[in-house]
Amino acid sequence: MGSRMIHPVSVCLSLSLGTCWTSTPSPSPTPVGGTRARREGTWGPGKTEGRGGCAGRPEVLPSPPPLPPAVVVLYTQSRASQEWREFGRTEVIDNTLNPDFVRKFVLDYFFEEKQNLRFDVYNVDSRTNISKPKDFLGQAFLALGEVIGGQGSRVERPLTGVPGKKCGTILLTAEELSNCRDIATMQLCANKLDKKDFFGKSDPFLVFYRSNEDGTFTICHKTEVVKNTLNPVWQPFSIPVRVLCNGDYDRTVKIDVYDWDRDGSHDFIGEFTTSYRELSKAQNQFTVYEVLNPRKKCKKKKYVNSGTVTLLSFSVDSEFTFVDYIKGGTQLNFTVAIDFTASNGNPLQPTSLHYMSPYQLSAYAMALKAVGEIIQDYDSDKLFPAYGFGAKLPPEGRISHQFPLNNNDEDPNCVGIEGVLESYFQSLRTVQLYGPTYFAPVINLVARAAAKISDGSQYYVLLIITDGVISDMTQTKEAIVSASSLPMSIIIVGVGPAMFEAMEELDGDDVRVSSRGRYAERDIVQFVPFRDYVDRSGNQVLSMARLAKDVLAEIPEQLLSYMRTRDIQPRPPPPANPRPTPAPEHP
Repeated sequence: MGSRMIHPVSVCLSLSLGTCWTSTPSPSPTPVGGTRARREGTWGPGKTEGRGGCAGRPEVLPSPPPLPPAVVVLYTQSRASQEWREFGRTEVIDNTLNPDFVRKFVLDYFFEEKQNLRFDVYNVDSRTNISKPKDFLGQAFLALGEVIGGQGSRVERPLTGVPGKKCGTILLTAEELSNCRDIATMQLCANKLDKKDFFGKSDPFLVFYRSNEDGTFTICHKTEVVKNTLNPVWQPFSIPVRVLCNGDYDRTVKIDVYDWDRDGSHDFIGEFTTSYRELSKAQNQFTVYEVLNPRKKCKKKKYVNSGTVTLLSFSVDSEFTFVDYIKGGTQLNFTVAIDFTASNGNPLQPTSLHYMSPYQLSAYAMALKAVGEIIQDYDSDKLFPAYGFGAKLPPEGRISHQFPLNNNDEDPNCVGIEGVLESYFQSLRTVQLYGPTYFAPVINLVARAAAKISDGSQYYVLLIITDGVISDMTQTKEAIVSASSLPMSIIIVGVGPAMFEAMEELDGDDVRVSSRGRYAERDIVQFVPFRDYVDRSGNQVLSMARLAKDVLAEIPEQLLSYMRTRDIQPRPPPPANPRPTPAPEHP
């Protein structure tokens, strides 16, 4: 698994509250670009209504009392401590059954993390006074991924928490901030940089840093090295605007100029600072920056600079994002394949990697749960095909490398991740662990399903969990190369103490996988050894979060790379109340 930089996408989330005094629903239209909570009740606005009295005059009904003001409080959950912390509150809205809140919350969204949210609803006597339990009207729990993965990035949830009472519903809508899709392309050159090499001129390159809220800097880009010159011209490069400045156009961007050395001890030439807003001025004119070396400036009174860097060109374009495709209806179809070879050990013994302890999950179950609980938010039917490989099946003892865990050859789908775990535990009780370890059959099985989809509506993710050495390496490479042209990604999690050299080769971060002289069209495989993510304190939740973060980090970019190579654009978001879509085809 190669190193990667993970950048968040900023999404705008609107929310509102709803309280039910009676069971009579109050209809409300679906809002656009925000969140609405539906408050139900029998009171309506004051009105006259004909009742056919003695005098035949309409009876005037009294106006109802004003509805109490209400507010929604958003909490986020810490991954490490599992504690809930208040993120913010909506404004207070009163005297309406169907409030649309203006206040929106900007959250950093990570596909590879389970970001739990809680919405508490209160009546308030003032703008700040909230007291429990009298003013508590209900709450809703959900993950940010559930909102992103909902149809049109919208979800509606019931409010609960008040015994014996209907609390209404809350409707949430997520919108990606526009600067998340902007890509900046720029080209720079330098003039009269300091000479650092004794036997030649410098070999300069640039390093870009984004400033953080705490005053530190994070590297976000390196240019190529231009050899033996004090007047280099670097190639144009592109960088997402969110990576460069996190959407803050006035945030400081620091650029260091270095002289490259073969041993890695690069010599510092100087630095300068700018901002996205200042860089963007180069769309109309050249911008020249002085390269300054603080040490030289302190030592030499006549020091002017260590050269200059000129921004030759700067342009900004927009591209489609992962959220665009998910919002347009692209589904992630999740398939599981679990290693049932004998090298895992007898499942009844505590030394087995499959051992079902009453106190904690096995590494297999933890890996499955960690990845599946995140991906399931992007699969509307929540039906997951699950297979085992390398086992002898009852009653005749046939060896299989793609048997359904639910023992149903006609329909291998399990309902939800809990259904997959249940079928996995049941298979451990019925099949005989055997061997050898073949990957190709299950990869080809999923690939056949993916090959039938070419419109971008489905993207397949296969999770393989294994403990050892691949026995069909040649066939597996061939299967991966063929699958690399399909809407498909493969995650391999290695459990146990094995070295997994073959898995590293399949990962393809450094050298693209090849078979019979043919190279994979895209890098579609991620491999990680589970032992690298186990929390030393024994915190299973933290272990699973760490694993999921690494193995899932490349999925959005892999999906985008497939869509780009096929020139597939995201579909427009569906209407607020779309008709049910047919279930996707599963392998």
